[in-house]
Amino acid sequence: MIYKKLLEKNMIEIFVDSHRELGKISKYIYGQFAEHLGRCVYDGIWVGRDSDIPNVNGMRADVIEALKLINVPVLRWPGGCFADEYHWQDGIGTYDNRKKIVNNNWGGVTENNHFGTHEFFELCRQLGCEAYINGNVGSGTVEEMQNWVEYMTSDGISPMSDLRRENGHAEPWQVKFFGVGNESWGCGGNMRPEYYADLYRRYQTYVRNYNVDHPIFKIACGPSDDDSYWMETVVKNAGRFMDGISLHHYALPTGNWKSKGNATSFSEQEWYDEINHAKEMGTIIKKHEAILDCYDPEKRISLIVDEWGSWYEVEKGTNPDFLYQQNTLRDAMVAAETLHIFQKHIKRIKMANIAQVVNVLQSMILTEGDKMIKTPTYYVFKMFVDHQEALAMDTVGSLPEHISDSVSKTKNGYLISLCNYDLNQSQNLIYHFNNLNSLEPELRGTILTANQMDGHNDFENPDVIKPENFTQLKWENGQLSIALPAKSVVTIHVNTAM
Repeated sequence: MIYKKLLEKNMIEIFVDSHRELGKISKYIYGQFAEHLGRCVYDGIWVGRDSDIPNVNGMRADVIEALKLINVPVLRWPGGCFADEYHWQDGIGTYDNRKKIVNNNWGGVTENNHFGTHEFFELCRQLGCEAYINGNVGSGTVEEMQNWVEYMTSDGISPMSDLRRENGHAEPWQVKFFGVGNESWGCGGNMRPEYYADLYRRYQTYVRNYNVDHPIFKIACGPSDDDSYWMETVVKNAGRFMDGISLHHYALPTGNWKSKGNATSFSEQEWYDEINHAKEMGTIIKKHEAILDCYDPEKRISLIVDEWGSWYEVEKGTNPDFLYQQNTLRDAMVAAETLHIFQKHIKRIKMANIAQVVNVLQSMILTEGDKMIKTPTYYVFKMFVDHQEALAMDTVGSLPEHISDSVSKTKNGYLISLCNYDLNQSQNLIYHFNNLNSLEPELRGTILTANQMDGHNDFENPDVIKPENFTQLKWENGQLSIALPAKSVVTIHVNTAM
């Protein structure tokens, strides 16, 4: 009865034309990022083979199993800022012979280098994902980068491939993506774009394709936020040498890096400010797309958003340089809104990497000793899995300011994902499908919401917020009616392959 009353008023109509396909949604949009930062790699992923925490070849079994359920397509490593101080040869060979290093970017902690190149590729093997390596330009040499690529990917007789074999891995690995430097405008060297463009041209020359069947996708360091001067300068001077260029954008509720706001216990205004700051991603992308279209009208160069997500003050009592923060329903909204933006720009965006996968910033997973919890953001990624490699559909109709959607054609029918970040107002929607008038498809709905706007999971209460079945759906003559609750993320599978 309540549902009927909802449908009687304020109905919004969206039309899905089966012939209006935008193109394939790259699975790499759902990429992850693991930096040597705080407890992301050490403790979050790597516990070592001798740990009492269940592990497979040193990788936490619980974390791996959870990440496999969201179909991680690609993992970026070793940084971030850490990448431009990382010297890869310190992290190979027997553990006894590996050099200890000080992580100057993130707290000055000492690392034993037990997680290095071999361990990273073992992690990728366990996850079934592609490797995105970020090379050291800031403090590294051309020779160092060249040798690393050779070590990882060459199957020939050479000093580096022989060294890899001596260290226990006979066959080369595949490196799908390679980033030449990170944030070269900041922690990666404080460079001018003109200088970096020349450095990029030089360094990328020696990122050799040792396997012609698996060429390396080369990524240049792009701008932060809407820095159009950096983007234009680098693309103008080095565009023909790159396959992609990066973009970084973080959402802060305050807009102030010196006082970023709390991850929990925030005001309604901060709820909206954070999500609206995340939504600026759309405006930023359009600005950079316009520049790329001038120099690359064929859209050969991909835009790679390899750092994005929410950034708040760290949790009280934790190391301020470890960037450990809670993850609430608000962050689920940030994730859903951002992923929807990416899927509206699939002609240019081919990969994105949320920051970061475990225990840092907007994480999928939090750990504490042998305990592990999944965050609201994790569940958004899980709910959106079937968008990966599906066909994005262009739709006709306008949604209210606080609602976004994405419609894709899957192998089984259609997937609709919706985000309503209005704290109080529900909404009634009708999706019209031009090619399903005579069908009675199977409907499967999932909702992520919470009673409190800062609802979150912790180690005492790990299931406060998790997906539930969503039944406020009705199908009639090719029309799907939805009563969309306030502050919710919803996915609906319209299964026509019965």
